[in-house]
Amino acid sequence: MRQIVETIEADVQSRPSAIEFEMAYQARIAIDRIKFAIKHADQFGKPCDAMREAGMQLLDALQRLESLDRRFQARSGIATPRMNGNSREANSNAGRECQ
Repeated sequence: MRQIVETIEADVQSRPSAIEFEMAYQARIAIDRIKFAIKHADQFGKPCDAMREAGMQLLDALQRLESLDRRFQARSGIATPRMNGNSREANSNAGRECQ
């Protein structure tokens, strides 16, 4: 009986909790919104040092959230490849000044 209880407890502890699923969901929403912000900043923003720095900050936040999302997916057994191709776009305006 004790071995059965230990097996069940180990299985429960190895799976994400409800709050972890909620946090993963919120992280995915933030990832999508950051991607949207990066895309629109590149498309409509004035190319200058301030915009480039903002883009770099957004990319850093995006990479952190995507890393967190990958760890959650690995832990929960969900595997969905996510690619980030925005770093090339953010760096394309390097060296330009505000006008």
